Amino acid sequence: MVSSMTGYGRSAYQKDEIEVAVEIRSVNNRFLDISLRNPRILADFENQIKELIGKSLSRGRINISITVQSQNANLQTLTLNKPLALLYHRLATELQQELNLGGRIELGQLLTLPDIIISDDNAPETEKYWECTRQALTAALEELQSMRRNEGAELVRDFMQRIENLEKMIRAIEALAANRPREEMDKLRQRVRALVQEERIEEGRLEMELAFLSDRLDVTEECVRFHSHNKAFVQILENEAAPGRKLNFLLQEMNREANTIGSKASSAEISHLVIEIKDEVEKLREQVQNIE
Repeated sequence: MVSSMTGYGRSAYQKDEIEVAVEIRSVNNRFLDISLRNPRILADFENQIKELIGKSLSRGRINISITVQSQNANLQTLTLNKPLALLYHRLATELQQELNLGGRIELGQLLTLPDIIISDDNAPETEKYWECTRQALTAALEELQSMRRNEGAELVRDFMQRIENLEKMIRAIEALAANRPREEMDKLRQRVRALVQEERIEEGRLEMELAFLSDRLDVTEECVRFHSHNKAFVQILENEAAPGRKLNFLLQEMNREANTIGSKASSAEISHLVIEIKDEVEKLREQVQNIE
């Protein structure tokens, strides 16, 4: 089933004194890009979190926020690294005296230096926090996926309607173009005869030029390929779960065929249809950016 890359999911899971809430937002992106904000107590489980997400999602920019609440306040133990603090202070004092600098060394400045305060995230209960997180994350991903699939279904309906419109316009071009080469050949033949006063036209050469003109005006191959692209578009939608990249490639080919038909067009009606086709292809391309 086709899924959109836009969605939202939220879930919370509680066990004993621990409660974990997970909030996920996803938007369009060419690849899977995960931005994670989680508490320090879960720092060692970042890889597991991303691995779990990767099993559910293949594309999109994913923003995840995880919050942990516990009746037990000892989520982590904080200790002061006194030897390092004293060393920082001594070095700062020596530098101050050597450079003859004024000012005072404040406590707030020392506390911001690296490793002055040490946190112990390896509490015995970290596995319990991870288990609660895994449950909440799994439920949030399911909600996100449900929203993405629902939006994907709406996009598929829009795709099918637009492909049907393209089919109608290509058939209209085929009908208009069926007699164009012969009409243009007749017009050219009449103009040539009107310009040449005496009947000394080399019929073989004229027929060769007219055949070249006919080939240049013929859009049969382009229309056949466009029909094939439309059919392939529908098949990919029906058979692949993450068709975004393939559909984007097909749309490039459709646009190329439309450009070729436009360059061969010898009537205003065909030119107008080509403009409508390119507009429809562009709308499809914009929508395809929204699916996995």
